[in-house]
Amino acid sequence: MRKRTKVIQVPIQEYLLGRLDEVSRERGQSRAAFIREACAHYVTSLREAELDRQYVEGYKRFPESTEDAEWRTRLAAEVWGEEEWDEGEL
Repeated sequence: MRKRTKVIQVPIQEYLLGRLDEVSRERGQSRAAFIREACAHYVTSLREAELDRQYVEGYKRFPESTEDAEWRTRLAAEVWGEEEWDEGEL
């Protein structure tokens, strides 16, 4: 299945267009392919930054305590049981 694309027009400063052309040529890409890749990367990085912000905010509101960590360790030991370690297998 082919993804649908739309053609857009975006005003851009000449110096930036020149750099885009240089870099896309160095990478063996068309200008359009380079711009699509750059936009996808930027949108992804914005989403990741937002998820990171939410993660940090969650820990600020509900900080993990030493007591929480101890409880989780005990629960994991109950669920998984004791593991035998054979140093020869490491």
